[in-house]
Amino acid sequence: MTTMKVAVLGLGIMGSGMARQLLAAGFEVSVWNRSADKAGPLADAGARVGSTPGDAAKGADVVVAMLADDTVSRAVWTGEDGAFAAMAEGAIAIDSSTLTGGWVTELAELAEARGIRCLEAPVTGSRDQAAQGALRFLVGGDGEVLAAARPVFEAMGSAAVHLGPVGSGATVKLANNFLCGVQAASLAEAVALFEKRGLDVEQAMSILTDGAPASPLLKAVSRRMLDRAYDPHFLVPLMAKDLGYAGQALTEVGIVSAIAAAARQRFVEADEAGHGTQDIASIVEPLRAG
Repeated sequence: MTTMKVAVLGLGIMGSGMARQLLAAGFEVSVWNRSADKAGPLADAGARVGSTPGDAAKGADVVVAMLADDTVSRAVWTGEDGAFAAMAEGAIAIDSSTLTGGWVTELAELAEARGIRCLEAPVTGSRDQAAQGALRFLVGGDGEVLAAARPVFEAMGSAAVHLGPVGSGATVKLANNFLCGVQAASLAEAVALFEKRGLDVEQAMSILTDGAPASPLLKAVSRRMLDRAYDPHFLVPLMAKDLGYAGQALTEVGIVSAIAAAARQRFVEADEAGHGTQDIASIVEPLRAG
């Protein structure tokens, strides 16, 4: 049983799984979520529920955030009732959200000004990996801070890869999700093509999933598309956001990506068509209907 106290801010698909893994590992856990009903099951499992991010973070050795975007991250860390206002000097702030490099760099500077140690640690993996403690953390920040926080990472995931200074994790994470989003968008178009041509779609898809285009994502998402199984592993609007951030990162280094913009549009269309609470596989539905 560890004596380390950990707060988890954001209890969506990912954050709730991460908090459960920390509880299972014996950490003293506090949690906060904007929609308080999501905290109920974790309270039943032994977590303390904070009324604000700051309330959850009070007394924590490590505070982990898993939030939607830059705007929410800024509010949760730096707002009037935010985590920074309640954290002790020397505590560790870890943001595992998918964010822009510009914001995570500013976040680390704001933390340092308060005497708080800060890491960015976005993840690869989705709902199932979070629930199984099998996430891979892409860490940017000081190696000594990572060493101090390693027990927390080990409880939540299978690896914490130190990529370099703050901003490195965001760069790799956005590249990762850029490639995933492009694959999912092109896959949706291929599935719709097969269906509209009247092919045996299972047979046609087997050519792709057994051949050169195959990837773990293509295999998993194609199955959900064919089964129309849209219980969320990764929400549509979050991928649209990530592709927007990826396009921004590419533009900042002089690469104008028409690919990122086109893929993002598929997710925007699906969100506008009412699939915003569903898995990214649902982006095939507007193409089926068109």
